[in-house]
Amino acid sequence: MSGLSPRFEGSYMGDATRLADDAVMECKICWSVYDPAEGCEVWQVPPHTPFSSLPDYWRCPTCDGAKEQFMVVSASPLPPAPEKSANTGSMMQTEQKHTSDPASSFARALEEVFTDIYASKMRGLPFVNEALHVKAVGFCTFEGQLVGALVTPWFMNLIAFPSAGADWSGVVSGSKKLLNFPSGSYEFTAVLRDGGAEALRGYWACSLFSPVFNFTTMLQAIDTAQAAVRGLLDPALNPQSGAAHTAKHTAQADQLPEKPDMGRRSLLVGRPTARAGA
Repeated sequence: MSGLSPRFEGSYMGDATRLADDAVMECKICWSVYDPAEGCEVWQVPPHTPFSSLPDYWRCPTCDGAKEQFMVVSASPLPPAPEKSANTGSMMQTEQKHTSDPASSFARALEEVFTDIYASKMRGLPFVNEALHVKAVGFCTFEGQLVGALVTPWFMNLIAFPSAGADWSGVVSGSKKLLNFPSGSYEFTAVLRDGGAEALRGYWACSLFSPVFNFTTMLQAIDTAQAAVRGLLDPALNPQSGAAHTAKHTAQADQLPEKPDMGRRSLLVGRPTARAGA
């Protein structure tokens, strides 16, 4: 093969404008298929999401291959590109290029910071699981704040980024606070960072696993993180939602906390239980 041949980056060459909305894509590494009609359960991508609309941090849910490594299996012909005037065309392209939702931007910033920490400080340490890598999972907006999970080779945490304008002037790094979610109240720890991305100066973290030797593959870790985020936002897991629990709570009001701190790992098994501390 000639040394001048272009580097293969899938049959769409990483250019999303070359993809129809119904394009079915296949990973060239493990042959996993992304079908827009089905979406992606691992990454919580809803059905009817075009491959070209997947967030920048999306990767193959089976082998973690990059989006650019996917090939077109089938697709409708693309319509001719509309003509653009010299003034409006470039403006529209610039606007689309820089538009991103806050959850995706925060997830990407988290990944960049902790990937750098792993490469510069953590690689090779005895408590690090080298089978894993850094991945922000399931980030979405809940009541103005961003919530999701962060997987690294040395921990898995739930993350809550406060809503815009939140006052952090009196927050001390390492301090504890109960945060309320549909499934209950959970103890989070304040994380304040100096330098780096402005979006990561302050956020709340709730430890799920540390270390993370429970997981032998990245897919296992991602599945667990996704389950934790889903559990966090599932009101059906809140023990105060049922009539029986309401009656019990009324009878024992002087014995139970008003907002119990739920067992964090109970999010993964669907049976939250009250706990103290942890």
